[in-house]
Amino acid sequence: MQYPHYNPASDNRPLTDEELDDLDELLAVLPSDGAMNIEALDGYLAGLLLTPGQRLADVPGEAWLPVVWGGDGADDPAPFVSGKQRKKVMMLVLRHLHSIAVAWAQRPQAWEPIFSFADGEDEDTEYADAEDWAAGFLTAVHLAPDAWAPWFERGDTAELLAPVAALGSADGALAEAPPADRDEASRKIPDAMLALWAIRQKLGEKA
Repeated sequence: MQYPHYNPASDNRPLTDEELDDLDELLAVLPSDGAMNIEALDGYLAGLLLTPGQRLADVPGEAWLPVVWGGDGADDPAPFVSGKQRKKVMMLVLRHLHSIAVAWAQRPQAWEPIFSFADGEDEDTEYADAEDWAAGFLTAVHLAPDAWAPWFERGDTAELLAPVAALGSADGALAEAPPADRDEASRKIPDAMLALWAIRQKLGEKA
């Protein structure tokens, strides 16, 4: 099975809301416990783009794409009902990946990660919960632990990554926290990701 590479120079359009919903539904029906939902996918792609010292365009697609649907089986390169469905999912994933990179580079303040939101006790309160997003991000971290280790240990970057670790780890500090605490941490993530992206650019690293 040949997997496409990420091409940062592509002219792919960002996914529409309908296409994002379509991608989420395609992943949801896959017969794999490890398949990501759209929130985890969004976080995973962000983590791939931010991996220190890594240019994602140089990473073979087979090294990271199968993780999206829970990995390839021994006899089947992916748990899809057809080659057409497999290709559609891969193309949608690549377009969404590209749209995150373009947003960070060209209009960072307009970028928003895909989080869950839940109503609070009164109708005027809404809580953000980035648990799935953060778990997806940490999946990317686990693909390159040696590259990420200094960023989780260094003061400035460790502080930026703290909400992700607290929300996305099974034993994270906020795993059983009340909604208000999880909301506070979740809302720190967008600015933290943009700050990490700026650090990459300052270091001269390209995605």
